[in-house]
Amino acid sequence: MWSNSVMTAAEQPSPQQTTSSLTEAIVGYYDETWLDYRILWLNKDNLAVHFGYTDGSTRTHTDALKNMNRVLADRVRIQPGERVLDAGCGVGGSSLWLATERGAEVVGITLAARQAAMARGHALRRGVTDRVQFEVADFTATPFPDASFDVVWAVESMCHAPDKAAFYREAARLLRPGGRVVVADFVRAARPLDSTGERLLHEWLDGWAVPDIDTHGEHLEHLASAGFAETQLDDVTTHTRPSLRRLYRMAYWTYPLAMLGRVTGVRSPVQHGNVIASIRQYQALRRDAWFYSILSATKPAASR
Repeated sequence: MWSNSVMTAAEQPSPQQTTSSLTEAIVGYYDETWLDYRILWLNKDNLAVHFGYTDGSTRTHTDALKNMNRVLADRVRIQPGERVLDAGCGVGGSSLWLATERGAEVVGITLAARQAAMARGHALRRGVTDRVQFEVADFTATPFPDASFDVVWAVESMCHAPDKAAFYREAARLLRPGGRVVVADFVRAARPLDSTGERLLHEWLDGWAVPDIDTHGEHLEHLASAGFAETQLDDVTTHTRPSLRRLYRMAYWTYPLAMLGRVTGVRSPVQHGNVIASIRQYQALRRDAWFYSILSATKPAASR
C-alpha cells in the first residue's frame, strides 16, 4: 500500500496528508475485509477481530478469542462501574464483553463508521445501550475531557497508529490518577531486522494497513515519557501462537482460491493483500522478527 521509493523534501507529504491517507487505508481495509473476518474468524457471540489467548481454560477457537478479554481485564483489575475506553473497538466485541461480564461502562471508538454502526446494533440487540456507546474517533486525539476514564484498553489496534507515543500521551491525558492502560499488540524484535525479516514484516504490515510496529524498548520509552509507572510488558506468544498458526494455515490453504479471485476481479487488491499478510505474519514470527505482547501501566495517583 505504501511506496518504498525515496522522496525529496519537496515531495514529502505533510503530516496531515500522511495521517489522512493512513486513515483511509485503515478504514478501507476493515470495510473491504469484513466478510473474510465474518466468515472465517469471529462469530455473533464473540465478535472478536483479534487473535485468541490459549491456556488451560480454553478448548476451542471461540474460547480463545473470548479468553483474551478475560486475561486483559484481569491484568488491570477492571471493576464494576469503572469507565473504560475501548480504543479501536472494531465491531464491539470487547466492549460488550466488558459491559456484560465485568459491569463496566464502556465507550468504544473506531475510525470506521461502518464498524461503529454495527457495534451499536449489537449493543441494542444485547440490551446494553445503557452501559456501552460507540463513536467514530481517533484514539490519538479523542474528543473526551481530561481524566474521564479509569482504563484505556487497546487490542491489536494501537499498531495502526503511525506515532505510538501519541497513543500513550492521549491515554495519559484521558486517565484519572490511578487509571490503567492495557494493550495487546505486536512488538518488533529489533530495529532494524535483517533484510529478510524486514521484508516479511512489511509484507505483513502493509497488507493490514499498519505503518510499522515498535520494539519493546520503544514502547517502554513512550510510556515513561507519557508519565506512566508500574509498567509491565510480557511476551505471550506461547499463548497466542495457536491462533496465529490457525490464521496462517487458513490463508495458506485458501491462497489458490484467493489468487483466482484476484485474477478474475472477484476480490480486490486489499482483500488479496489481507490473505498474503495472514501468511507473512506467521512466517515473520517463525523468523523471530516479532512477538505478541500484553502491556500494562498505571497513571500515578496525584501527589498529596
